This record gives sequence, structure tokens and C-alpha cells, in this order.
Amino acid sequence: MYVADSRASTRASADGAVRPVAGRRRAAIAPTVLALGTVSLVTDVSSEMVTAVLPLYLVTGLGLSPLGFGLLDGVYNGFSALVRLVGGHFADRGGGRHKWVAGFGYAVSAVCKPLLLVAHSLTPIGLVLAADRTGKGLRTAPRDALISLSSTPENRGRAFGVHRAMDTAGALLGPLAAFLILRATVDGYDAVFTVSFCVAVLGVLVLVLFVPGGRAGAVPAERPSLRGAVGLLRGRALRRVSVCALLLGLATVSDSFVYLLLQRRLGVPDRWFALLPLGTAAAFLLLAVPLGRLADRTGRWTVFLGGHAALLLAYALLLTSWHGTGLPFVVLALHGAFYAATDGVLMAAASEGVPEALRSSGLALVQTGQALARFACSLLFGAAWTVWGDREALAGATVALAACAAFSLTLRPKGTVPA
Repeated sequence: MYVADSRASTRASADGAVRPVAGRRRAAIAPTVLALGTVSLVTDVSSEMVTAVLPLYLVTGLGLSPLGFGLLDGVYNGFSALVRLVGGHFADRGGGRHKWVAGFGYAVSAVCKPLLLVAHSLTPIGLVLAADRTGKGLRTAPRDALISLSSTPENRGRAFGVHRAMDTAGALLGPLAAFLILRATVDGYDAVFTVSFCVAVLGVLVLVLFVPGGRAGAVPAERPSLRGAVGLLRGRALRRVSVCALLLGLATVSDSFVYLLLQRRLGVPDRWFALLPLGTAAAFLLLAVPLGRLADRTGRWTVFLGGHAALLLAYALLLTSWHGTGLPFVVLALHGAFYAATDGVLMAAASEGVPEALRSSGLALVQTGQALARFACSLLFGAAWTVWGDREALAGATVALAACAAFSLTLRPKGTVPA
């Protein structure tokens, strides 16, 4: 059972804080976290193969406008928000469905990969991407709940950091695989989608075979409900975390637009475009664990806002007249640092204000607000690019991000550092 991973060497003190049992060496990372990290690594190889070529495939291959691409990108990144609460709710009901709800989500996303082979216009591609993101929405909260329940408050940031590092290793390998396939085949995009499907199936098998499926503790007397999950927002700390995640998501330009901006600024040839995400993934991989540990020691909200400061600097560099060879390396390094300081750290911070019986639903609330905000940002940024141009659109996003970060600093949630 996955909660046993984190509790075998801890005990509750008189004040309710979880502390290591004297004389025992606490396991650094629970086996459940490592198993889920392996699943995410394999799955991200599959999904990032598609993500790496999708912007170029849609804009150059199918001739979509920036507004049309913004709509599809918003669907790709924000549609999962509509089902995250559903996935979190079903995972919490019964106390032991986290693995199977997550597995169903992984399977749905896998099935969508070959469907891209037959979708060649805006509507069918949008439907396929919506189904793929439905799978992601179903699996994300249960997976993160498993990580949270398998770790202690003292090392939760590190546990999420290790998982995100393994996840990002897949994100690093995915674009590289897509690049090699595009160079080695005639019908490159079709080959990428086919190989992506095969890898996604492997990820589902790893989940079924190696991730424990036991209960997350005793089943509560009263079954969790969506109403009870939404009621978690009455708690001040979780409400502030959710509001800040939503506001900052409204000014977070999607990865695909960042890569398109870099390509236009530097005139990167189409054949090299799939390699741009490697810079973000490499920085994320190197910094995820150190920043997770730093968040455990110094405060998760400080690290979270520091990540947005790195993103703000990346936007500012894209707005300057600098066209040197170092620009893509610096921008992508800052982009990866942003994810390393925010992705897992936000879930570790939100976990502090959510009871175990509603852990999946509570994390889904935060993820839903953030995903909806990023969906809106993709639509607004794509529209602004179409009407005013890429530079003006990015300038507006930069001002909005600075304003939202300043406001989030004043709302600094309490209780985001373990006792």
C-alpha cells in the first residue's frame, strides 16, 4: 500500500506533526514515487514527441493562423481542466482508486496518438487533442495524490521534484526522438505519431504492473463528494494558493508560443524546431530536485514566486534587441527553471491544506484553476498576435505577469512550509 512507503519510519508527535522515528533511517524517496516517475518518463517521451512537432505541423504544414493555433493550443493545454475535478473525485471515492483512474487517463491519451494520422483539419484535430487532454485531466490529480500520500510533509517537495525530474527526462528524450524520426523518414509526421502511440502503450503497462494499487488508508465513514471537495476552498491557505495559481496562469504564455517566438527571432530552420524544447527540459531536469529540496527547507511559496520571476526575465529577453547565439540558451534555461520551481512545488504547497480523504480532489481544484487560466491565456495571446503582432502580444503578457506576481506576493499563503 502506497501510504506505507512514507509512514513505516515516521510517527505522530504530541502536536500532530509527522516526525522520523528515532533510530531508523527514513527512506529518501518512496518506491511508489519512483514507479510513478518511470510511468511519467515513458509517457512523456510519447507526448513530447507530438508536442515538439505539433506547432510546426499545424502552422507550417496545415497553414493555421496564429489565432487558429492559439485555439488549438488552448484546447491542448486547457481542456483537461474540465475533467480534472471528475478524475480527482472518482479517485477519492472508495479510498483506493487513484491508480486505476490514473491508468484510465493514460490509456485514453495513448489511443489518441494514432488518430492524429487521419485528422487533417481544424475540427478533427481539435477533437483529438481534446480527447488526449481529457486523459491527462483524469490522470494528473490521482497521480499527484499518490505522490503526496506516499511522502511525508518534510520531504514532499523533494518527492515531487524527483517525480518531475523523471517526467522531464522523458520530455528531454521525446523531442530528440521526434527530431531523429523527422530526419530519417519521408512521411516524418506520420512516423512520429505512430512511434508515439507505441511508447504510450508501454507507459500504461508499466503503471499496471509496477504501481501499487492498495488503499490510501482507511475508507472514511462518509464518502467524499464534489461538494465537499469544493468546500475545501473555504480554507484560507488553499483558497489563496488556488487564486494565485489562477492569476499567474492568466499571464503564462504557452510553451509552443515561446518556441515559435524564438524561431522567428533567430530564424531557426524548420528541421531544428523540434530541438527547442530540449533546452527547457534539460534545465527542468537539472533543477527539479534541488529546487524541490530548497522549497522544503526555505518555503514553497518563495520558490514558486521565484520561478515566475525567472519566466518574467525570459519574456524580457525576448523583447530586447539581443540576437546573439546565447539568447536561446538563456531563455530556455530560464523557461526550464520556471517549471522546476513551480510545477511540483505548487502541488507540494497545496497538499498541506488538503485532508487525505480528499487529497486528489483538492489538488484537482488548484490544477483546474491554473489550467483554465492557461487556456484563456493561449486564446488571448493568439488573438493579440494575430491583431497586433508577436512583439506587442508578448509585451502585454509581460506586463500582466509582473502585475499578477506582485499581487500574489501580497497574498502569500500561510502554512506552505512543513512544521
